[in-house]
Amino acid sequence: MTDILWQSLEMRASRLLSVVLLLQDRGRLTAQQIADELGVSVRTVYRDVEALGTAGVPVYAELGANGGYQLVDGYRTRLTGLTPQEAGTIFLAGVPDAAAELGLGAVLTTAELKLRAALPARLARHVDEVRDRFHLDPAGWFRETETHPHLAALAAAVWNRRRARMRYQRWREPREVDRDIEPLGIVLKAGVWYFVARVGDDLRTYRVATILDLTVFDETFERPDGFDLAATWSAWAVDFERRLHRAEAVVRLSPAGLTRIPYLMTRAMARNVRDAVGDPDPDGWTTVTLPIESVRHAHADFLRLGEDIEVLSPPELRDLMRASITAMTRLYSQAATEVTGGVSSISGSTAGRAR
Repeated sequence: MTDILWQSLEMRASRLLSVVLLLQDRGRLTAQQIADELGVSVRTVYRDVEALGTAGVPVYAELGANGGYQLVDGYRTRLTGLTPQEAGTIFLAGVPDAAAELGLGAVLTTAELKLRAALPARLARHVDEVRDRFHLDPAGWFRETETHPHLAALAAAVWNRRRARMRYQRWREPREVDRDIEPLGIVLKAGVWYFVARVGDDLRTYRVATILDLTVFDETFERPDGFDLAATWSAWAVDFERRLHRAEAVVRLSPAGLTRIPYLMTRAMARNVRDAVGDPDPDGWTTVTLPIESVRHAHADFLRLGEDIEVLSPPELRDLMRASITAMTRLYSQAATEVTGGVSSISGSTAGRAR
């Protein structure tokens, strides 16, 4: 019972500190906004604010349509009350390679040193233990490292709200295009850098590696009201996946094929298999419908599954698979004959010398 009571008090102390830090960081917030941030009820926020006032924290309520809770001007709290888990997580969140590519490697190192100097010795030791046990590597597998000669300049333009002009390469003609952009944010996705920019009245997403030339101007711009980089990226990623998979293929998968789909195919394909898979037939194979980008792309993807997949439709994809399998069978049959003949002649030659 004592342990449960202690955990409850510790959780409330952590929540009270979170309220103070929220008000310190955001300024005026309503009780509902605080409740949404902390995942608690509005009544809990009322009690917490009252407790903070009793403890001497200068928080007060502003009435009216634009009212809310806020701290007295100039009040700041120091970074105290960190648990070992929180301190370790802060350092675990660092991605030094990404920071270096952005031109912020030295800044990140300095920030970590300052934060470390402010930590008690007990927490500093915990940070070392976390680093000895966990390592974050955000890069994707089996991918050549892209070069990003313009990434640091682009990051500076994002940070300083500078307009820019870029020449970039796209997949359709004309391949090289100039664009005047207002860069709003940068995203690192599975080791690949992207950025979101405003072009005229539109928000567009580009791959940083496609930039051939970048000129950053002294002219600044105003960021769109309410722009949320994470939400914008998430919406773009969902729409990109939807646009990418414009067709469907009906296939039969062996039990082994079903298990290999999440590792070899796209997330959309894996999701379809997970959500729409039916009962297997008497042979143990399962018929599923998979979203595909095109017949050509699906042909290359499905060949990776080898004998664990049979394409039923569309007909042109089935024909492509059959043609590839026939060609490979012919190729390997010829190769087997040549290898066998070579071994025979070598054996004969060796036998002749032995006699």
